[in-house]
Amino acid sequence: MELLDKLNWRYAAKAMNGEVVAEDKIERILEAARLAPTSSGLQPFEILVVTNKELKEKIKAVAWNQSVVTDCSHLLVFAAWDTYTADRINKVFDNTNDIRGYKNEGFENYRQMLLNVYPQKDAEENFIHTSKQAYIAFGLATAAAAYEGVDATPMEGFEPDAVDEILGLRAKGLRSTLLLPLGYRDEENDWLVNQVKVRKSKEEFITVID
Repeated sequence: MELLDKLNWRYAAKAMNGEVVAEDKIERILEAARLAPTSSGLQPFEILVVTNKELKEKIKAVAWNQSVVTDCSHLLVFAAWDTYTADRINKVFDNTNDIRGYKNEGFENYRQMLLNVYPQKDAEENFIHTSKQAYIAFGLATAAAAYEGVDATPMEGFEPDAVDEILGLRAKGLRSTLLLPLGYRDEENDWLVNQVKVRKSKEEFITVID
């Protein structure tokens, strides 16, 4: 029940008080994201942790001027691969073989299958897929933040192209997908803090098929 209690406690904070989150909490939140499942284990995204005030101000200007961008402790930027390439796929498989210390025929056949499929696809189609993988880690990071008693504000409301330029992401083969400010709620100035959490009922949300 502890996790569910924490998830009931969390909400998308609309104002943060600027208090710094302890590094050990940030590390555990990031580790939860790193451990997230992804398609074929490719982890086709990266997370940038922005604490620089000037950069946060620039990002705020292209994120609908939402105050949590600058008032948060750490701003996480989830940046997905712009496409799949043979080099990127091979790097993941080679690294797995190195860590496990052996090669597996089935695993190598699977590598070849991915090489025959993804690099030939349109880059935008691939980016849609890599972005979906980033969302999985984003969800786990949000849950981990709640578990740590840290407020988080999931954000799609920003200009991705502008954030890409501010952080130089395109040169790294990345495109910004999501923002996740982490910090602590400003209870005096957040209109949402005392609102009742509203979700669909179980009956509306879940269908059991026997």
